Amino acid sequence: MIKLTEETTTPSAETNAVAVEAPKKKPANRRKRSNTKPWDIASFKVEPIEGKARFHDFDLPPQLMRGIQDAGFEYCTPIQGASLPHTLNGHDIVGKAQTGTGKTAAFLINIITDLINHPVEDERFVGEARTLILAPTRELAIQIGDDATQLLKHTNLTAHTLVGGMDYGKQLQKMKKYDCDILVGTPGRLLDFANNRDIYLDRVEVLVIDEADRMLDMGFIPQVRRLVNLTPKREDRQSLLFSATFTPEVLRLSETWTDKPVTVEVGAERVATDTVDQQILITTAKEKFTVLNNILLGDDVDSVMVFANRRDICRTLHEKLRKQGFKVGILSGDVPQNRRMRALDSFKSGALTVMVATDVAGRGIHVDGVSHVINYTLPEEPEDYVHRIGRTGRAGKTGISISFACEDDAFLLEPIEKLLDMKLPCTMPEEHLIQPVAVPKPAAKKKPVSAPKVEEPKAEAPKGDAPSKTAP
Repeated sequence: MIKLTEETTTPSAETNAVAVEAPKKKPANRRKRSNTKPWDIASFKVEPIEGKARFHDFDLPPQLMRGIQDAGFEYCTPIQGASLPHTLNGHDIVGKAQTGTGKTAAFLINIITDLINHPVEDERFVGEARTLILAPTRELAIQIGDDATQLLKHTNLTAHTLVGGMDYGKQLQKMKKYDCDILVGTPGRLLDFANNRDIYLDRVEVLVIDEADRMLDMGFIPQVRRLVNLTPKREDRQSLLFSATFTPEVLRLSETWTDKPVTVEVGAERVATDTVDQQILITTAKEKFTVLNNILLGDDVDSVMVFANRRDICRTLHEKLRKQGFKVGILSGDVPQNRRMRALDSFKSGALTVMVATDVAGRGIHVDGVSHVINYTLPEEPEDYVHRIGRTGRAGKTGISISFACEDDAFLLEPIEKLLDMKLPCTMPEEHLIQPVAVPKPAAKKKPVSAPKVEEPKAEAPKGDAPSKTAP
């Protein structure tokens, strides 16, 4: 039976749909641990460095440490080093961190450690989640699920991802097949499953609300509130809330959903400048595509994300780049989810080298080896600039960010510089970047093949007969 928290003792119409007595839960299947070769943590050597925390410095389970090694992690990022000492000791946290800071691994490592150290001895039921992670976009939820699966590789735990735009039945079949240790999803799809009694949140031990500021911007807070109300009381669960900004609204939500939290902050300037070479090119609106095309032809350009503010601009860019012969995909809200996922998989595999995206669709994308991020249009929100350029320069590697500033959006530079607390270098494009783009010739249309004209034989007049004359 789903438990009601104190906040739902007087249910509103909003919560009535889910806060009802559920039928008896069905026993869940266990996931068997895969047969793996013995592993010794001594094979995972990371030398101590002053000022840097190692995952070895925390008392993490060996099977998780093996997953961390497989993921290529050695030293903690600032958000990981600052949050793990508190979360591993059971404290709630409110974290301020942008995309690309390593916050996903920070809360996953805490979750997996808790799940391993506190196994459930009682009977498990289908759809009964032990942890719940809420994300604002489908892409981000899927990415978190993929990261969780990677870290869980050497455990007997299972992560499930529930997002809209994907087949409900297939998602449900997986839920019925394995225990639900980690449940990741977007608010709308999670509510669908809750309404249908296909998931149960009354035994959630750890709740994560990721990108709370984006949840607010996208109008998801009512849905999030309904889901949170289905979990145990805040003092009976661990709650982790992350946001790129600490607005008054975000802080009010944190007071409602967390219990005596520790506040952890990672500055945007550190994230943005450590490993990313930021360039601002002063162009005209007419020059933008020419400059973009010529940048993409560069020898050092391997994998590129191109950001624009509007869907129509993304569609136009995608079509023009495709006609220029680039292997390009598109991520925007008007593209069906299955096509977006195929495009993202192709981009990750290298089959596509350019990805055009809006901020919402591109949020939370983790792709190894992105060499360049190009801001075709400057973002209207300064925080989105940090999110965008965080797609490159990841995992200690360097990356290049190039932003176009024209007469229409140059005024957006100042708020970005204020957020970063630094002056961004502005230059004119080099001569070779403004050379006219060769327009591909349209394929010649083949003329329809017609049957050869056959002349019919002329009828001969009978000999001796002259053609008759008609009167004028």
